[in-house]
Amino acid sequence: MNAHTTTPVAQPLTGIKVIDFTQVMLGPCATQVLADYGADVIKIERPGAGDLSRTSIADDPDGLNNPVFCSLNRNKRSIALDLRNPAGKEIVYSLIRNADVVVNNFRAGVMERMGFGYEDLVKINPRIICAFGSGFGQSGPLSHKGGQDVLAQALSGVMARRADPSLPLSIYPTALADYTAGMHLVQAILLALLQRERTGAGQQVSVSLYDSMLAMQMQEAAMWLQRRRDLNWAAFPLTGVFETTDGALVLVGAFKANPLRDICAALELPDLSEEARYATFAGQVEHKADLQARFRERFRSNTTAFWLARLEEQDLLCAPVQNLPEALASEQTATNGTVIELDATAEGINEPVRLIGTPLTMSACGFQIRHAPPSLGEHGEEILHELGYDSARIEDLKRERIVV
Repeated sequence: MNAHTTTPVAQPLTGIKVIDFTQVMLGPCATQVLADYGADVIKIERPGAGDLSRTSIADDPDGLNNPVFCSLNRNKRSIALDLRNPAGKEIVYSLIRNADVVVNNFRAGVMERMGFGYEDLVKINPRIICAFGSGFGQSGPLSHKGGQDVLAQALSGVMARRADPSLPLSIYPTALADYTAGMHLVQAILLALLQRERTGAGQQVSVSLYDSMLAMQMQEAAMWLQRRRDLNWAAFPLTGVFETTDGALVLVGAFKANPLRDICAALELPDLSEEARYATFAGQVEHKADLQARFRERFRSNTTAFWLARLEEQDLLCAPVQNLPEALASEQTATNGTVIELDATAEGINEPVRLIGTPLTMSACGFQIRHAPPSLGEHGEEILHELGYDSARIEDLKRERIVV
């Protein structure tokens, strides 16, 4: 285990119990943050299948050590329950009576149909916080649609935004909407816990992939709503990605009095900012194609390292374009302690697991690895014993396949 992930200090969420119905990414990445900082997260899974992320990407045949599942579910405990059976539902109600938070990312109305909606649960626990992550919200013309990252990219305007209008439309290849909405869901849960300290009462909180993608575009949206102007940071005339003899680099020509002059100095070009057509920002926008053609020709004449050194001399914002393996192996990643390694102890997992840890740094406490990503139903008996079920009753539940 990476030493960066251990701490002798009590964690901020120690004593908070979370009942977690989530699967895939939006919900699990939110509940993992809570678990990383001390919450007891109990993952309710379907017998025989569990979270879809256990098997959605082909890996090991049993889905026990699937990297996608592991990336989202450390520090959680798993119980596999048949929720169609009244006895399975009663186990959930027993858990919720002494819980703080219930989280789901089903389609709107699913929890209510199962008898686990907020109005049902607040009757047995007035302090409960019900957190819901959806695709498009709880009402409206899109509420019936299944939430999915790519759909949110398309419907929110994110997919239509390109650095260059000549580029084809494409899917952003990282689950941007899922992660963003997951972090918004964490914020909502933490705010609700703070509010409960003042009022003593729980509440219902929700986020959606759609709203999170719109919120991410807050600057661009404000410019359009108030000025009917398109704001596209990636399309600025002195910003771009440029190929070199051995790779590529990105240059951001901004936040300086005369960035074009400094770029020209780095590229050993005449000072183009002295030419009337390039002297103003509006002129640079109009003649962007000409400017960037000159830049591309120069960058293609030498290596990435050579040009980065030249750009850095002019204090210009620049970086190499790294792929993910290069980023994971970089000295900065190692210094930040971003990659963690844990000895997997869950049943059926017998190899070290390397994952991305938390991006948060807290001086008074840190996150701890208390549980490896669990095998399906791994903690079922343990959780039932905590609820007061005796061994004989647990064996009955297992024989009846209510607990698997």
